[in-house]
Amino acid sequence: MIRKTVANVTEALVGVQDGMTFMLGGFGLCGIPENAISELVKLGVNDITCISNNAGVDDFGLGLLLQKHQIKKMVSSYVGENDEFERQMLSGELEVELTPQGTLAEKCRAAQAGFPAFFTPAGYGTEVAEGKEVREFNGKMYILEEAFKADFAFVKAWKGDAAGNLIFKGTARNFNPCMCGAATITVAEVEELVPVGELDPNQIHIPGIFVQRIFQGKDYEKRIEKRTVRQK
Repeated sequence: MIRKTVANVTEALVGVQDGMTFMLGGFGLCGIPENAISELVKLGVNDITCISNNAGVDDFGLGLLLQKHQIKKMVSSYVGENDEFERQMLSGELEVELTPQGTLAEKCRAAQAGFPAFFTPAGYGTEVAEGKEVREFNGKMYILEEAFKADFAFVKAWKGDAAGNLIFKGTARNFNPCMCGAATITVAEVEELVPVGELDPNQIHIPGIFVQRIFQGKDYEKRIEKRTVRQK
């Protein structure tokens, strides 16, 4: 049995360099790879491209990398909760490639499955389609979207084993699964790391073949992005 466990986040991020492209799972602040992000900040890597649904908030998640101006380009579908993201985008400090959310997910999944590109109707007739091939299928227009190319994918799972098999919990099963195996190296951080054989095969969401490194994370904050309570 191939064991993919590494001792800690420092060992998991060996090989990370300036100018690389990273995928980061999560949706808002749900299911984000907190340990990997903190280590990227600590390492001080610069001129990086981040592929993520959004950039977290100003003082948490990818917002920490934005604060340090480590991100050169963001490929995402939503920017609404991060004031620093908005400021850098409008000032021209940050290159931003806005992508329809479903297209973003499919560009990850296509890379995971080994497909170089796919056709989608999303974005046809808008700025999203500029410079892209357009074809008609059954009377409907589609644009060609290429799969992502990334050096590392950083994902967060609830539970995993030494072979890299992963189980995601609740809403954290968002962009994380489709980013596994979609980059040259996939690094998974998990809340609970168990020996091979302890996970029910019927409950595994991502098989270990899609994961190169796995470690048990620590000190998760699991912040609530927007707390809404009932009026008294």
